[in-house]
Formats: sequence, structure tokens, C-alpha cells
Amino acid sequence: MALPVTAAVSMATFWLASISPFNPLVAYLGTRYERTSVAERDALAGELGLNDSWIAIWGRWARDVVLHWDWGQSRSLARPVSEVLADRLPYTLMLAGTGLVLAVVLSLVLGVRAARYPGGPTDRIATGLGYALQGIPPFVVALVVIGVFALGLGMPVGGASDGGADPTWGSIARHIVLPASVLALSQLPWLLLNVRSSVLAALTEDHVTAARGRGLKDRTVVWRHALPGALLPFVTVIGARLPELVTGALLVETVFSWPGLASATVEAAVSGDFPLLAAVTVLTCLAVLIGSMLADALYLFVDPRVDDA
Repeated sequence: MALPVTAAVSMATFWLASISPFNPLVAYLGTRYERTSVAERDALAGELGLNDSWIAIWGRWARDVVLHWDWGQSRSLARPVSEVLADRLPYTLMLAGTGLVLAVVLSLVLGVRAARYPGGPTDRIATGLGYALQGIPPFVVALVVIGVFALGLGMPVGGASDGGADPTWGSIARHIVLPASVLALSQLPWLLLNVRSSVLAALTEDHVTAARGRGLKDRTVVWRHALPGALLPFVTVIGARLPELVTGALLVETVFSWPGLASATVEAAVSGDFPLLAAVTVLTCLAVLIGSMLADALYLFVDPRVDDA
């Protein structure tokens, strides 16, 4: 279903562009628009194909992408869309991937410990933190983190390097700490609470009781016998959270001036740069679909008894 869904999403983007109040010629001409005559505007619109139906415009765009990997020209950035994606997409993937890994590790560590000692200090703190973070948008968490860690403790914030210098692996590693942590905190509540409840349920199953009866250590029982069965719903939640992970990454990028696709997306939306907006929309859709398929594939890795037929 990935191909038809992606095609439908891209078609919807071009249809919305056709009924939007934005005039692509204004973004294309900039300050020259007011000095251009009506006849010249009409001629230019015809040359650019802006007077065609949205389905014809989409058809040309889809053909160029599939056959020539040509995503069009970004009018707001005056660059080919493929160059914009090549420059910015790795930063977005880096941020989203780091945030997801942090969220998974924290949720597993805190969730398993909370389930091992229900009602204990870790359980009360973890569940309280999870319920508190559920209703807080990522950009609010980002502003709090900036106030505490950047302004208060002097940690680097804004961009991927210091003072406009070219990014290096060292500067990226320093600057990604805060945005990745915020992104992880935005996904932590659902993952943490799911791990806790799943492990609690798994601890009451017969094979776990039998493992305890054989005299195995409590840590071994939890991590080797209870956790594998509890990971199935956890993988499902990760797949379901991928759309919000992508959206949260764009919001966090905007707050921290991270050089990913967020600023390009905002600028494309404001200026009516629909070739760039369509490309970002399609790539976001593909990322969510691929992530969901990987989540389904992980079922077999976590529990080979699951039938993939």
C-alpha cells in the first residue's frame, strides 16, 4: 500500500496548492512582481505551466521524480529541490533517529524497573513523569530546556555549530544533545507507560512463574523471560508514534534552529513554494510508511512464533 498511499498524499498536496490563496508568481518574481505587467505575468505563468490543471501539474512532477529523480526547483530558496533535500535531510534523520533511540532506551530502563518494583520510588517518579509529559507539546518542553540548560548552564543551543562555522562531528554531537533530548521526552510517556504495563502483565504469566520456581535471579526472569513477550505491544506503539515523531522533529528543529527540513518546510509553506513542500510531504509520508513496515517486521525478530502470513 505504500506506493498508492504516497501517490494519493502527493496528489492531495498539489490539489491543496491549486485552491490555496498563495500566488506562486509572487514567490518566483519577488520584488519584481509589482513592476511586471499583467501581460508579462500571464506569459510567465503560461511558460511555467501555472495555468494548467492541478492534475496535469502533478502528472509532470510525478513523471520527472520517477523517471529522472527531478523534484523540481525551489522558488523560495532558488535551488533545485534535490539539493535542498540532500543538504537538510541527513540532519533531520539524525535528530529523529537519536531522539527515538534515547526514548526507547529510557523507556525500557525506567519502565522495566518500575514494573519490577510497583509502588516504589522509581515507579512513582516514572509514572508521574509520563502522565505529566503527555499533555505538554514538544515546543513547550524545548523552551523549558533552553531556559534551564542553555541559559542557565551554558550548554550549546541553536544550529549545529558555533558562530556560523562549518559543522563538524564534534560540534554536531554537542549541539544535538538538547534537541534530541527534547524529542525523546516528547515520545517518552507513551513508550514508558506501555513498557511498564506490558511487563507487569508478563510477570504474571505461567512461563515467568515457572522461571522463578526454578530459582533464577529476579533480574534474569524480568529481562530474559518477561520482557521479550512484553516487547510486542511496545513495538506496536513505536510504529504508531512515528508520525508524531516526524512532526515533533520539525517543531524541535524550528525552536533549536537545527539545520534540517523544518526551516525549509516553514519557508516553503509561507512563500507558496509547492515543489519543495510536495517533496517534504512525500518524504515524510514515506518515512512513516517505512517505519510502520519495519515495526511489523520487528515482530518476527522479537517473537518468531508470530505468523507473518
